[in-house]
Order: sequence, then structure tokens, then C-alpha cells
Amino acid sequence: MLSKPPPPWRWQTLDRAADLDPVPPVIEETRAQHWCNFVLWQPSRLPGGCERSVGTLRREAPPGRIEAEGRTPWSDANPCGYRTEISGGGRRLRLKQFLYDWAFPAADHPCLWGSRTRPAQIGAGRVVWLGTDYLGHRAASARLARTTVELSVLEGDFTDEEIIALFAALRPAVPDAVPRVLATPFAELSYWARHPADMVSVPTGVFHFHRRGRAHEGDWVPSEKVVAFLTAQGVPVTAGQFTAQSAAAFGDGAAVRELDVVYSSPSGGELRLTAQRTGGGRLAFPPQRDKHPATAEVTDLGGRPLHLGYLSAEFGACDAWWQHPDGYDLRLLGSAGAGLGRDAFLGLAAEIDRGLQLAGRAQALG
Repeated sequence: MLSKPPPPWRWQTLDRAADLDPVPPVIEETRAQHWCNFVLWQPSRLPGGCERSVGTLRREAPPGRIEAEGRTPWSDANPCGYRTEISGGGRRLRLKQFLYDWAFPAADHPCLWGSRTRPAQIGAGRVVWLGTDYLGHRAASARLARTTVELSVLEGDFTDEEIIALFAALRPAVPDAVPRVLATPFAELSYWARHPADMVSVPTGVFHFHRRGRAHEGDWVPSEKVVAFLTAQGVPVTAGQFTAQSAAAFGDGAAVRELDVVYSSPSGGELRLTAQRTGGGRLAFPPQRDKHPATAEVTDLGGRPLHLGYLSAEFGACDAWWQHPDGYDLRLLGSAGAGLGRDAFLGLAAEIDRGLQLAGRAQALG
């Protein structure tokens, strides 16, 4: 007998930007979870001599600029987020948790962009990245069941071993939220898919392709229509353990000229496919390297060059660009983790490419 899928995750939001708290309230994780569009994590083990303060919650509200501590200065968006400090013995760090949903998280650890990073396993196929954040602080970042968890050292020093152990000991504040969040399509969770908020140009991977312009663009396909929509476009719905949950179309008139597809795995891993008619979108071939330290190579995919970039051959995060024989351009991004390194990722790209070609032949025969 098949088990019933969990219900989608639903969370509380404020009705107006004017209702935002002037100062984010102090609220423990178990109560804060119901205000979050992501899985909220809490430490079960702390570095020696340290204590954890109760965190602060920035509630979600519709777009609008108001004076409120903790809101983003670069957009009119008001997404939710949670911040915790851990301190003791002259040392202090902070954890920040949120759903990174205005673009694909660059190299799977956007707060470390531009610094040389190194991965460490933290169990269940997950990795944490260690490096330096944009403020020059010693920092770390991981994606856990889609949630971006960022650590920044504010005072003193913490060893790699202490930081890795802290991430490995993170546990969901409300365990029942995990399967529900993972069962909810990205487009239903994403603030930017639900609100016409200003976008921000940010890096997205090893190769240069910053997020689209500031104006809100693209139309997200209703979740219940994603499979039929992608099938009609000739795009595979599955790749390995990944299933397409969400898709955004960018068009000119009645035609789709550019398409973003979000594939998710049961554990929260993510693939992001961008497809465009050659010359009809923002992918430019051959791709140019962005500034983040990484390995780049050109490999073969069915007699065509595939440009591949990655941070770790074992864990990813990977970025692949190639061109389809039928005249369109493709880019595939992947989150990091065990089973998502170079070879496995190339296998997923090849599987998607085969699916696109098979669909194209079927449509031609039809």
C-alpha cells in the first residue's frame, strides 16, 4: 500500500509591509518555524565554552520599503529569515538561515563568493563549505533540505573542526516540517515567484551569467501544470533521482524563448536547467569564467563540446553549458553533496540531453 504524500508546507505571513516589526522579535526556533518558508535548523552541539542566544525572526511581508532593522537594503522585498548568535570566552559567531530564492545560489555558497573554499562532509550526503565571506570574516555555508545556513565569525577564532561539528549537529527545529517543505514546489515557496519584487543581479555559478535585470520577469507555471508544460516543450521531467517541480517561462508573444526548470531530489538537492533558443536569451557561448576560484574544462557530449566548471570533483557544485543539435542553448547548475560531483553531474547532463533529443524526435514524428 502506497503511503500518502505529506501535505504542502504553509506558513504565516504579514499582510502589509507596514506591519513589519521595527526590530525583529526574539523567538525560539520551534515557534519561528511557522513563519518560515524553509526548514529551520537549531544546533544540538556547541563549540566549547559557548552558549546560544534565542534567535530573532524577520517575518515575511509583501514588497515595500519601510524602516525596519534587518530588512534587505538592495530591494523592496521582505522575505523571512532567522538569525542566531553563539558566543563565549571572547568568541562570537552568528548563524543566518533563509531560502535563497531570487537566483540559483552561486557555487552553492553565495556568501563565500570570490574566496577559495573547501568542502567537508557533515553526514547524510551533505557538505559544508569553509571560506571567507564578503565582509572578510571567516565563514561557512551549507544548504540543508534547501535552507541556506550561513555562519560568520564575528569575534575571536573558531577552528575548522568546531565549525564542521556545529553544522553536523544541526537538527530541524520541527521535524515534521522537513518532508512538507521538501514536498512543496520551489515556485510555491519562493518569495520572488510569488511577489513582483525587484530582482538583483548576482552571480549564479562558475561561468558568468548574473541573474536577470532588476525588473520582475518571467511567468511561473502553476505547479499542477508543470509536467504537461514541460512535456509539451520537449523537456525531460526527471533526471536520475531528480524530478521537475517548477518552471518559469520567458517569452516573446506566444513563443517561449527561454525556460528555467527547477529539479529537486527527495533530500532537497537541486538542479536548475536553463534552456533558450540560440541567441534568444541570455546565455552566451562559449561561456566566460566568473571570478570564483574553480576548475573549468571542456569535455565531449555526443560529439559536441560541454563546458564544465566545478569547485570539487567529489562534491560539486557543478556548472555545465552546451548546445543542442536542434538549435538551442543549455545550462545546468547543481547543488553540492555526495553523489553530485563531477562524474555524476556529467551523467545527469547527458541524461537530460538524451531526453531532449528523444522528445524532439517524437515531436517531429508526431
